[in-house]
Amino acid sequence: MKPSEEKPGLFDSEKNIQRVLYLLYGGCAVLLVIEILYRRHSYHPWENLLAFYPLYGFLGCVVLVLIAKWMRRFLMRDEAYYDRLEQSADDRKYGGGAK
Repeated sequence: MKPSEEKPGLFDSEKNIQRVLYLLYGGCAVLLVIEILYRRHSYHPWENLLAFYPLYGFLGCVVLVLIAKWMRRFLMRDEAYYDRLEQSADDRKYGGGAK
């Protein structure tokens, strides 16, 4: 099959993207209605706040991203880091350098 005759993918159609978005929005609306109607047994008073768990999850993700950005400062290696490791391993293996 030639690249020009390639079968279109699922998300190549704007109609399919709209369907997925409507399903996402509908699912969010259903969950919001359940959140309002369902009475949970909570252990702490802040758990009774509307949308506490989604906000808590979002805040947790933001904190994870910020921690990852901070950790990148001391975990980041330059682009040639693994090339140098491979070259030094070759030097030890072949006694002076790969040919």
